[in-house]
Amino acid sequence: MEIRIGIQNVAREVVLESELSNAEVNEKVAAAIAGGSVLSLTDPKGREVLVPAAGIAYVEVGPEEVRRVGFAQ
Repeated sequence: MEIRIGIQNVAREVVLESELSNAEVNEKVAAAIAGGSVLSLTDPKGREVLVPAAGIAYVEVGPEEVRRVGFAQ
């Protein structure tokens, strides 16, 4: 799924793919904001994104879906 993170006072958002479920992402975001710590997310290629919780403006979590192969709809 795709995750978009808006950062306060930054024009561009952070976009990454994740294999986590919506619930897992929500838990990580809530814990980071409540604790005033750093939100840490890792993409399927092993790259880690760290965002200070105090700077998070919004987090948009895309739908969980399995990618389809082919051209049929």
